[in-house]
Order: sequence, then structure tokens, then C-alpha cells
Amino acid sequence: MTNATVAQTRDRWVTLAGIVGFAVALAAASQVAIPIPGTAVPMTLQPLVVVLAGLWLGPRAGAASMVLYLLAGAAGLPVFAPFGAPGVLRLIGPTGGYIWAYPVAAWVAGMVAQRRAGIAWRTLAAALGILVLHVGGVAQLTLLTGSLSKAVMLGSLPFLGMDAVKALLAGALSTARTGRARA
Repeated sequence: MTNATVAQTRDRWVTLAGIVGFAVALAAASQVAIPIPGTAVPMTLQPLVVVLAGLWLGPRAGAASMVLYLLAGAAGLPVFAPFGAPGVLRLIGPTGGYIWAYPVAAWVAGMVAQRRAGIAWRTLAAALGILVLHVGGVAQLTLLTGSLSKAVMLGSLPFLGMDAVKALLAGALSTARTGRARA
């Protein structure tokens, strides 16, 4: 076996561990859920973990980790936030739009982060990933409520401030972890 083959095999195992690790981290982050009065959508650490998956693993592996989480939850494993319907029913409820958006958000964050180095660029990548989550969540809430303005009021506005902090934190954590933007 050549050194290149050994390195490729090791890189695959590290990537696989990262995919599983971020799915587990997202399951843990979802258990820290703070109910917000007036909305069925709780405040969680999930947006932070979703965009970190994309920033740290890259677009494909980051999205794959989110698909793994989504499949685990749909299968009935207790990975979703403790509020709401279990299993696949969660995906059609008030928080389902956010969950469906997780793979896309991780992919967007990872793809944008690859473009340039620096904390500002990685923070922008995280913010765009979180924006994808808001779009997914508001889209599903619009279907459920029949009103875009009500969906924005329930599913986006209460979370903007903390999600901005999460984007800043993700940008800083991903830069600190890698020392530079990953190519």
C-alpha cells in the first residue's frame, strides 16, 4: 500500500467520523431547547451545529451528516428537540421546514466557506447557512398557517438576534479550529 493510499483511507475514515460526529452533536444540541412564548418553534443550538458541520467538514460531508440526522429522526430515534411530534411526523409539523433545510444549509455554509479565507468570510458563510434554515422554516410555517407574515412573525423574527450570534460564533470557531479557511 502506498503512502497516498494510506492517507486517502485515513481521510475517508476521518470524514466518516466527522459525518457521524456532527449528526450526534446535532442530536445533543437539539435537546437544549428553550420554548418561545407564542410559537411552536423553540430556541436551540441546532443552527450553530448545522453550519459548523458545513464549515468544518465541507459541503458534501456536512450535508451528509445532516441527512444522517434527518434519517435517524425520521426513523424514530430521539434526536429531535423534545417538543413536538415524534419521528417522521416532526417533518410535517411546525419545525419540519427547518429540519428539511439542514442538509442544504450545511452545504451552503461549506460551499461559501471554501471561496475565501478569513473569519469574516466564514461568518458570512454561517449567516447564509442560517438564512437557508429560516427560509425552510418560514416556508413550512407558511403552508401550515396560510400566511407568510404570520410565518415570519412566528418562525424567523424571534430568532434573528440569537442566530446572528450563532453565525459569529460559528465563524470564530471554524477559523480557530482550522487556523485558516479550508480549501
